[in-house]
Amino acid sequence: MRSSLREKEVLLKEIHHRVKNNLQVISSLLSLQSGTIRDPDVLKLFQESQHRIRSMALVHERLYASSDLSRVDVDAYLRSVTGHLMRSYATGDAVLLDVEAGGLFLGVDVVIPCGLIINELVSNAIKHAFPDGRRGRIVVGLRADGDEALCLEVRDDGVGIPASVDPARTESLGLRLVVALTEQHGGTLEVVRGHGSRFIARFPCREIFLAARDAGLVGARQLLNERPPV
Repeated sequence: MRSSLREKEVLLKEIHHRVKNNLQVISSLLSLQSGTIRDPDVLKLFQESQHRIRSMALVHERLYASSDLSRVDVDAYLRSVTGHLMRSYATGDAVLLDVEAGGLFLGVDVVIPCGLIINELVSNAIKHAFPDGRRGRIVVGLRADGDEALCLEVRDDGVGIPASVDPARTESLGLRLVVALTEQHGGTLEVVRGHGSRFIARFPCREIFLAARDAGLVGARQLLNERPPV
């Protein structure tokens, strides 16, 4: 049984490794293609697609390097995703970013949509919240909201999202993706305007914590707060 379990762990690691490599190949192909593009709007679309692919590849990269193949260290993952965005947009010291997700471990089916949502919201904040060299801060949070829900939050102290912008009806692909992913996982999205922008997505445990059942865990609290065995 131990030998069989070890074989399955090796196989799962190899799968995560290959998925990560395939996603990196796709990202590299987009990068090569973008080198021939002269239209800045089209170039921006290619770069945004690369960021989305990168956020998914990081999940598999972390699982491949982890001793626990069922869950991802959310804090480390989000720091990688947001750090990549900050470097890509070359914000320097003008915009600071904090991540608040310490001690949280989630399954891959939960982490990937959360990572994509955060990728879109942080990208939007970097691009639009601090015009003309304005300085500011972005805060990314992912936490358990009691025993009933998972709460994802991205906020900034920038110029704020205009009152005329409705995420459910905007032409922005990024915000439409945020709304679609939130609804797909049974969540609700709240937008708070004033003194910057604040996006809060709440997901019910029953919908999003299927990984707890598959891993044989008891309740969402254990999935959220219990660190994996060393």
